[in-house]
Formats: sequence, C-alpha cells, structure tokens
Amino acid sequence: MYPVDSETRLYCLIGNPVAKSLSPILHNAAFRALGINAVYLAFCVSDPAAAVQGIRSLPIHGVSITIPHKTVILPYVDDLEPLAQAMGAVNTLYWQEERLIGANTDGLGAVLALKEKTELYGRRCLILGAGGAARAIAFALKTEGCQVVLTNRTGEKGRRLAEEIGVDWVPFGEVIRDKADILIQATSVGMYPDAEESLVPRQSLASFPIVMDIVYKPLETRLLREARQEGCLAIDGLNMLIYQAAAQFRLWTEKEAPISVMRREADAYLSGKGVSR
Repeated sequence: MYPVDSETRLYCLIGNPVAKSLSPILHNAAFRALGINAVYLAFCVSDPAAAVQGIRSLPIHGVSITIPHKTVILPYVDDLEPLAQAMGAVNTLYWQEERLIGANTDGLGAVLALKEKTELYGRRCLILGAGGAARAIAFALKTEGCQVVLTNRTGEKGRRLAEEIGVDWVPFGEVIRDKADILIQATSVGMYPDAEESLVPRQSLASFPIVMDIVYKPLETRLLREARQEGCLAIDGLNMLIYQAAAQFRLWTEKEAPISVMRREADAYLSGKGVSR
C-alpha cells in the first residue's frame, strides 16, 4: 500500500449514518490490490448541498452516496447518466472533465447478486421500500423483464414511486397475503444494531421462495434467518454491495475491480478477522 502523501487521491462516502459502512473496506482493498495511490473515507453528512460544494472545492476524485441522500442530491450535480436520470436516484458521483456526473450502480448490483441464484425474466418481484435503493432495484428489475410490485409503510410515497417507474403497488398491510417469486427487503430495517427487527411476519414468508435483504450488517438479519427456517432461498446484501462498488470503482479508475479481493476482505471484516491497517 502506498503511504498517504501529497499524491494520494481521495475518494469518499457521504451519508448518515456511515459508521458501519463496509464501503471503505471494499474500496481500500481494491486500491491496495491494484497498487493505486488512493484512499477512501466515510463522511457523516447532514447537508448534502454543502457536501457537494466541498467536493467541488477539494480534490475529491469520486464519491459514493448512501442513505438518506440518494435522491435529494440530484439538484446539486451537473449531469446525470441516462440510467440515473430515469431512476431518479444516484449512488455515485464521478468527474467527466470538469463536470460532476451522477450515476447509479445499485440496480446493477442487485441484479447481479440475484442472477447468481436465479433467473429473473418473468419473475414476480415484491420490493419493500420506497427510498433510493428500492427505486434503483425496481427500475433495474423492470428492465430485466420482471413483474415488479412495490410496497412500503408510507403508502403515498410508495404509490407515487410505483407510478413514476411504471410498476404495480400494493398497500403494506396486504403483504402478508401477497405472493411473489422474489421478496426484496430494500429498507434499513434489520440493520445493526436493530438486527431483530423485521417487516414481514414469519408466517408469510412461505409465499416467497426467494428472499433477499439488502442489509449486509448483520449478514443474517432476522428476516433472512426466518426465511431459511421457512425453506426459502435467502440472499444477503453483501454481493449486491460488492457488485455496485465494483461498478463505482470502474467509473472512477477505468479499471476492473478485484472482486475476489473485495469479497475476501469483507468476509474477514464481518467475521472479526479483518487486519487493521
């Protein structure tokens, strides 16, 4: 690893909270593996407009965006990639000449993680949530030919999002009676330290042969534990995180990310065996 010096390129994550994010582990592992003199830091940000001003003023070469800023940051970038424009959310900022571009790799990450386990075309997918991640995943799955259904606890927000994307919507109270090939939990519910929270009653899980939770800390949320107990195929959020990070890395560096290295570092960190650097 290069020493941090005047030539070190800075990349970062902005969101709130960020203390438990794995993104610094993944990106710093990739920089080390490829011998890139760069460092990736996580910044807890409550004012995204001010943060973008700082990004423009400082030599920050690339940025990840996480909750709750994936949609509110849109007005502060210069241009959006067509996919991010259509999704209405960004999780990545990069420079193109002197213009700050917003992109979204969340949907791609989710699709690649799901395709490791199942075919997607024609599948009915029920997504819990109406934030930036849910928006990106819904759009990506619709593009893959899935029948996408949205639900969330704040009905009006979910209904508006479903209308924007052109997918179906069901009231949250009807989830226990719904059926789908794939259930995707796309909120922060179940994230450490509230790992015993779940939006879906265990008795309803048998209606969903495949259950994916985008939360990755813990890897086994209550939802996934109960899904396995009910005989469902359970997919945690780690591979989605890695695939979307790899796509970010490519945008920033024009290099292919060392995915196997990133996965190994993430596994070691989550198991408590990560090396302090």
